[in-house]
This record gives sequence, structure tokens and C-alpha cells, in this order.
Amino acid sequence: MNWQVATVVALEDQTPTARTIVLDVAGWPGHDAGQHVDVRLTAPDGYSAARSYSIASAVDGQLIELAVERLPDGEVSPYLAEELVAGDLLEIRGPVGGWFVWRPDQPEPVQLLAGGSGVVPLLAMARAHAMAGSRVPIRLLYSVRDPASVLYGPELDRLAGRDGGLELSYAYTRIAPEGSPRPPGRVDADLVAQATWSAELEPTCYVCGPTAFVESIADLLISAGHD
Repeated sequence: MNWQVATVVALEDQTPTARTIVLDVAGWPGHDAGQHVDVRLTAPDGYSAARSYSIASAVDGQLIELAVERLPDGEVSPYLAEELVAGDLLEIRGPVGGWFVWRPDQPEPVQLLAGGSGVVPLLAMARAHAMAGSRVPIRLLYSVRDPASVLYGPELDRLAGRDGGLELSYAYTRIAPEGSPRPPGRVDADLVAQATWSAELEPTCYVCGPTAFVESIADLLISAGHD
């Protein structure tokens, strides 16, 4: 894969610390839901830094959408989340990755489990599922600190409202909204049993988020009988 220049065509704040970036990439070959791109920034003195960002969008011609969470001590994310404007050019490389993907021809149920900004590649899967008109059962369990930290909340609600579409559950770890059926807390074995497909259905499970979250969820799924 070679580096190529992409043009920023749209920006939207998702939360106080995260924004989405839509890029126009000439000759984009397409991608599978779950893949990512590398983004490289180069300073005037020649110093460069590259970071990987999941693609949030299903295939849409030459357009791809990224979501960037600003890290206080980051080299790349503060610029992308705060200073980038429409019309700017970015160097990207991709699509990258071929194993953490969902394709519309997969027949088994889909279980998505997201922690924080780890929802981004899983949103791409939910979008691809809706775009394909797939009737494969699909669920998302989204663990997030509080309602203000939810990425793509309105769109997730729309996908969940689609007939035969996404089944959506939230786990708020710090502050739960009024009327929430569950008090604030981390995902545990009881919630996994209630909000995810059972192992007997042999779903493919996709887990994305901070390392500690992924390890904890993987342990819970294996304990529940998943491969």
C-alpha cells in the first residue's frame, strides 16, 4: 500500500472530545466493514507521525469517514480533532486489515461489543448490515462512561429502529441516564447473558475498545461458552 492524498470534505463534532472526518480519496478501492487506515502528519521540519483510525463508514464511492478521539498527550489526535478544517489535505494509507471484518454474505448472527470509541468499526458493520438489507440478526452492546460520551447516538437509535435491524443495549460505567434499567457499572457476566446472543447460536463476536475492556469482555464471552 502506498500513501496517497485525501481531501477533507466534512467535519462534525460527536462529543466534546471526538469528531468525525469525511475524506474524499481519489481512486479509493473500497473496503470491508471493520478495516482501518493509517493517517500521517508531517511537520514543517520534516518530522512525521502516523496513527491508525478505524473506518466508520460502509462503502460510499470515494468517501470514507473516520472518527477521532482527542488524546490529551497525543501527537496526531489533537490536530485532527481540533485544528483540521474542510479543504485540508491528509496523507492516508489503506484499507488495512482483513480478519476483523464483517461481510454481508456471512450467515451467522453478529454480536458487537464496544467500549468507548471502539464503537467506530462496529458502527461500520451495522451500517453495512443496513445497507445490504441483511436479515442476519445483529446486536450491539455499547459500554460508555456517560450519555454525553456516546458516539453516533442518533444514528445508532435509527439503526435500532429499522425493521429487523440492530438490537442495541448500553452499559453506562459512570453516569446512567434517568430511567436507565441498569445502574452505572462495568459489563459483567449477567449483562452478557442478558444482552448478547447465546453461545448455542454460534454468533461471530466482534469486540473493540481499550485493551483492558477487550480482555475483560473476551474472558466473559469465553466463560459464557463462546469459541
